[in-house]
Amino acid sequence: MGTKTGRLIVASNRGAYKIHETPQGIETVPAISGLVSAVEPLLKELKGLWIAWGGREAAPGGSPPLRLRVPADDPCYTFIEVPLTAEEIERYYYGFANNALWPLCHYFLEKCHYRLEDWNAYVQVNHKFSHIILNEAQPGDLLWINDYHLALLPSLIRYSKPRLKQFFFWHIPFPHPDLFGTLPWAPHILRGLLGADVLGFHLNSYVDNFLHGVAALVGAPVDFKRKIVYWQKRRIQLGAWPMGIDFEEFQSLARDPGVKKLASQLRKDIGTEKILLSVERLDYTKGVMEKLLAWEKLLEEKPEWVGRASLLQIAVPSRTCCPAYRELKKGVEAAVGRINGRFSEGTYRPVHYFWKGLPRAELVSYYMAADVMLVTPLRDGLNLVAKEYVASRLDGTGVLVLSRFAGAAQDLKDALLVNPYDLAAMVRTMDMALRLSLEEQEERMALLQEKVRRYDSRWWLSRFQQAVMSLEEDASEDFSETASS
Repeated sequence: MGTKTGRLIVASNRGAYKIHETPQGIETVPAISGLVSAVEPLLKELKGLWIAWGGREAAPGGSPPLRLRVPADDPCYTFIEVPLTAEEIERYYYGFANNALWPLCHYFLEKCHYRLEDWNAYVQVNHKFSHIILNEAQPGDLLWINDYHLALLPSLIRYSKPRLKQFFFWHIPFPHPDLFGTLPWAPHILRGLLGADVLGFHLNSYVDNFLHGVAALVGAPVDFKRKIVYWQKRRIQLGAWPMGIDFEEFQSLARDPGVKKLASQLRKDIGTEKILLSVERLDYTKGVMEKLLAWEKLLEEKPEWVGRASLLQIAVPSRTCCPAYRELKKGVEAAVGRINGRFSEGTYRPVHYFWKGLPRAELVSYYMAADVMLVTPLRDGLNLVAKEYVASRLDGTGVLVLSRFAGAAQDLKDALLVNPYDLAAMVRTMDMALRLSLEEQEERMALLQEKVRRYDSRWWLSRFQQAVMSLEEDASEDFSETASS
């Protein structure tokens, strides 16, 4: 991926490392995310740059960008920190990104807060990223921008470096223009994104929503069939490329004797015949409360599972500064306490709840220990946890219960698909998952694993490579050709 002579420059809100200041100096901690897993191997190979916020507060007067050669044990690419002040973090990150764009794109309009001061901070931070990128970018480089935090960045870069090739990937759902249009600055966001040469999304439905959005809110000519937008004498190509995981890495971890031992110990510690597992950030889009209510209803209606099945709920801390997330945590913990109070017997607990993140090897041990994986978000751009569970099932058994509103459901149709808003359907599907025969488990899992193996992170990256190659092939196309709108 990339050009013949240039480097790959990745820009995102968070990168591969978190930066902490300690009495001994700067400390870097590797970050765990699907983006890191997919992108970092490519950066290591191409010796590129990753430009991102490191997670710490910068001094109010501003700090120079920190440059680090990473990884520490074998430096092969450069991580450049974009320093953000406490006010920028509060207004750009917690304010506009997480209280406006995030709920809007996940169809939670009632949770949206559109504040001018947050928008202004969002503009300011996008400019801050652009200044650093413009200082680093060289002729022939390829810029790959990631996600909704940096939607203005493509046009800012385009204005100063019109020849720099840009790819943008939007990792969350892109909503219908009727909904997106409620954002006062929606046209600015769309025009910002149109600075890119190629725009990538997980699903065709997100691509279609974007195309209809730019046609309705910006007035750009659109070719819906070819998925092209014509804008400022350029053509912007759109594509749907659902993100993959490193299938072989998860298989390798699952074969590790230490990971197998952890999985075996976990089953002993839980002590029940069946274990249901749920792992997600504690976010209102993830359907944690709906899942707990369904589990409570199942134990009430099917008492034969009391003492025989437990739900292991891992809630990864998320955005704890936001009131909506603090309230969700209180509600979830109250529900866990109520369910355990109602159905616990002796050493049996129906819900084992942990508010923490897990290192990847330990997470794989949880996947291996679980008979049923519950991935039931109310809406999700894709969801990699579902794919990770499938990749970790070396013995070919296990049941994936997957929300119809997760982007991953488009490919993983052999999971047990469910509507998380339908309590009765959730109860029926959980019960079905617990009773599914080994023969049907193996049949479904084989089909799921084939999909996850085929459309892995390497396939995902190859889509970008093809898109970038097409930029040069199509550079001479006549932009006067007809575009239907």
